[in-house]
Amino acid sequence: MRILLLSAYDAMSHRYWRQGLVKAFPEHQWTVLSLPPRYFAWRIRGNSLSWAFNERATLEQPYDLIVATSMVDLTGLKGLVPALANIPTLVYFHENQFAYPESAHAVKSVEPQILNLYNALAADRVVFNSAFNRDTLLQGARKLLHKLPDQVPPNLVALIEQKTEVIPVPLPAEVFCPSKPSTDPLQLVWNHRWEYDKGPELLKAAVEQMLSNNLDFKLHLVGQQFRHTPKVFEDIKQLLEQHQKLGRWGHIESVQEYRALLQGSDAVLSTALHDFQGIAVLEGVAAGCTPVVPDRLAYRELFAAEYRYQEQDEASSLMHKLQHLEALKQAGQSLPCPNIEHLSWDALRPKYAKAFSKSIRQPDG
Repeated sequence: MRILLLSAYDAMSHRYWRQGLVKAFPEHQWTVLSLPPRYFAWRIRGNSLSWAFNERATLEQPYDLIVATSMVDLTGLKGLVPALANIPTLVYFHENQFAYPESAHAVKSVEPQILNLYNALAADRVVFNSAFNRDTLLQGARKLLHKLPDQVPPNLVALIEQKTEVIPVPLPAEVFCPSKPSTDPLQLVWNHRWEYDKGPELLKAAVEQMLSNNLDFKLHLVGQQFRHTPKVFEDIKQLLEQHQKLGRWGHIESVQEYRALLQGSDAVLSTALHDFQGIAVLEGVAAGCTPVVPDRLAYRELFAAEYRYQEQDEASSLMHKLQHLEALKQAGQSLPCPNIEHLSWDALRPKYAKAFSKSIRQPDG
């Protein structure tokens, strides 16, 4: 099968998914187009223009299937390149703009949500990485359509819903590695993008509570950093350094070093304002870490209640979860870790294959 794979805003998680997809299906002939993850507003509106006139010869080749991320301006691209118009299309949603927290500096615009809506309607198959992602898109679309002034066709959300399914971003085999915990103080990892939506303010509040309750721990803050990092990260660093609780700090270039850090850690944390799947946490769990995650977002469908801290007074609830893990470690007991092998490529590959087939056998079948 000849597949055109389009990633219009090729952020790290999108690249992780598309590279895994191509590797998992070597029997197909893949053509991949991607655009760098910058200038968000221009990228989501302009990708159809960029590709239609910069990559026209590639786009006009014969394909059996288009697989596109939800950032692709699918309707615009098919309009500008008529050769694509009748090719079956699967759209994959890593996130949706209805449930994405707004930055204090963002210019408010409904356009990203409209793009999500149009893409879901234009696709033959709509796949989400979590039920949380799917459900918040459908709920958000209903609210948006209800606000529009007139001439809104009925049953649009029902049309989308009947062609949706949930297939997570699979984890590659190399992330499943044995835990190698030390006898040192409780080793904690926070391994996310250093941006406001990953909840650094909550992390700081939890660190303050951990310090005031005399928890014996080391905290490693690693992950992707950008030119402008919220000041709260420097505040967290100063707190940890002052109390000699700081472990690794900053992005780890070496994949081997990063994997070794996860293997040697006891728990992996999320304080996110949004996580539509939480790949960073899942990689930690695959290396033997105990997940300590909020009782909201996609985590409710991923982990049992014992791994989730409560929404009410989250900083305190997070601290108490870690206090319990510290007590277990001091008592010489093994820390709990859920089995997530059902999220591996080996387990999920058949579901992707079936989704490809359903896309081509339109309508839904």
